Amino acid sequence: MRPILQTAGVVSLLAGATGAIQVDFTSDDSIKDAASTTAFGLLKYYTGNNTGDTPGNLPDPYFWWEAGAMFGTMIDYWFYTGDETYNDVTTQAMVHQAGEDNDYMPQNQTRTLGNDDQGFWAMAAMSAAENNFPNPPDGQPQWLALVQAVFNEYVDRWDPATCNGGLRWQIFTFNNGFNYKNSISNGCFFNIASRLARYTGNQTYADWAEKVWDWMEEVKFIDQDFNIFDGGGVDNNCADINKAQWTYNAGIFLQGTAMMYNFTESDTWKQRVEGLVGRTVAYFFDDGIVVERPCESFNSCDFDQQSFKGYLMRWMASASQMAPFTFDTLMPLVKSSATAAAQQCSGSPPAADFKGQPGTACGFKWTDKASFDGLVGVGEQMSALSAIQYTLVKKQDVKVPVTADTGGTSVGNVNAGRPPDEYMPMTVEITTGEKVAAGFLTTAVAFSVMGASFFIMKE
Repeated sequence: MRPILQTAGVVSLLAGATGAIQVDFTSDDSIKDAASTTAFGLLKYYTGNNTGDTPGNLPDPYFWWEAGAMFGTMIDYWFYTGDETYNDVTTQAMVHQAGEDNDYMPQNQTRTLGNDDQGFWAMAAMSAAENNFPNPPDGQPQWLALVQAVFNEYVDRWDPATCNGGLRWQIFTFNNGFNYKNSISNGCFFNIASRLARYTGNQTYADWAEKVWDWMEEVKFIDQDFNIFDGGGVDNNCADINKAQWTYNAGIFLQGTAMMYNFTESDTWKQRVEGLVGRTVAYFFDDGIVVERPCESFNSCDFDQQSFKGYLMRWMASASQMAPFTFDTLMPLVKSSATAAAQQCSGSPPAADFKGQPGTACGFKWTDKASFDGLVGVGEQMSALSAIQYTLVKKQDVKVPVTADTGGTSVGNVNAGRPPDEYMPMTVEITTGEKVAAGFLTTAVAFSVMGASFFIMKE
């Protein structure tokens, strides 16, 4: 994930607020209608199904990983609303971007490919398996096998030589960020391991989920109060921790712990779920509305960061199903955030910025409610869609993610994936511009971290 700042600026001046997406959260039909309107606006950003474009890719300035996140959202959209409108384009994207070796490492992404980028596509495929999203035709990569391929490659990349374990942020040595280990990359590993354990019943996956969690605590990326920090450099053995806290780090571990609780029913995992729920609620919500702490109040969130809140909504809803004792805490916050997000979906920017229905472009700062903030894009639209559609999750709903033993039909392959020597290039020239594009700890995020530190001091 690479930062590019977006500011309200000109868009705010040109955008109008002509109304908002209208939704009655006591009516499933109304929620589905609102989700449909929001999804329409989101998919208008997608160009991968246009003649001559590449299936699965979003146009600039969006990076490859965010397309994977978007299609994961659309898989859930189908699951909760029953609307099949976008199924074909979603399948086309998910299969095409699996790459030449069916492991979500397409060759055209090598120069900016991180473990987290690969992980977001794998998590989308995991959702497809859990939701019984229509399987690709025979002869094409299957959802479960794709996830298993990524899992196996993560195992091979586990790096005990530095920081006593963990995944590095970047896969390739020539990419800026290779010497950084971060929570989101290891969160992707933890998340798919926990979900594979539940789906397949295979203890090996659960053992790796436990190993990743233990390592995160050992290096103090997760502290005793269940704060989850961004990461640390390997040069000082991960001791100098970047303490920015992002919603998606909290969410990815929350869902994973809930999956592990569901799989094991152990008190240890229940306590971890409770700890993460308590800290997530206390840290990321203002008056029941989710906030991206390190950057939102400082107007410094980049395009990546403007999408993070939606993933927290997704993973909170999932946790409420996998660990039902959390439902009464988590789902009211999803609903209150969705209410504010729908109010923020009131913009009418120029057609160059939004091609959906006028008056339904979604802004970023949900705490502003009906006062449209002028920030529009894939992240904003996807996050609002997430918040709205996940209010369809009901307490003790029978429509829960399946497993291989409860109706799951996706075909797996425990030996999927490739050893590193098959994809690690010997030498690759990379331009200065690409190095800059690949850098996570750049000026934009430095400002975000400064903001986070300011917030922590204030708190």
